[in-house]
Amino acid sequence: MGLDFTVLLEYRDLILTGAVWTAVLTIVSGIASVFVGTVLAVAQLSRNRWVTAPVAAFMWVFMGTPLLLQLYFIYFGLVEIGIDLSAFWSGIIALSVHFAVYNADVIRAAIAALDSGQYEAARSLGLGRFQALRLVVIPQALRNVAPALGNNMIALLKESSLVSIIGVMELTLSAQKAISETYRPFEFYILAAAIYYVLNMGLEYILARIEQKTALTR
Repeated sequence: MGLDFTVLLEYRDLILTGAVWTAVLTIVSGIASVFVGTVLAVAQLSRNRWVTAPVAAFMWVFMGTPLLLQLYFIYFGLVEIGIDLSAFWSGIIALSVHFAVYNADVIRAAIAALDSGQYEAARSLGLGRFQALRLVVIPQALRNVAPALGNNMIALLKESSLVSIIGVMELTLSAQKAISETYRPFEFYILAAAIYYVLNMGLEYILARIEQKTALTR
């Protein structure tokens, strides 16, 4: 039959909508994963075993199981105990938590590597423990690990395609829908790959600018 890329024009709205939702999933989940990862990192550094033990168990579970299984558990499993989440929010939660545990390890190491004098100086100025962490320690740690967090963000962008399994109409599922109607897998998968590449390049550019700015403030 040969290739026919003109068929892509008919489904451009569907594909572009999927690309937008992929970007939304990445941005929302990425920000949430850094926030939750920071909370987990601080909790790991607590001297209270009643805090560190549950956090360690939580991270062990999410590091030791695949993202796909976590998606199924959140979307199909939680409904059995009365927590009925939409496919979109199930995808957001799964992506956020999955990458939060990896961000937590990075952020925890960065906090531990900081000079303890920073924290002590903040405390001597009258700041409370959490104020010192929030205003002095955590901002410095995040600046130091910006490249590593950026790598996790790029990985999140690629892994966001998995939410198509639970019915979120992101880029991959949009392409699959178009293929089911046109029987043109090569053309639409090539287009989807190209859009993922563009999104990835855009994200890399944004992250590079952020790293440049954080480097200037060190």
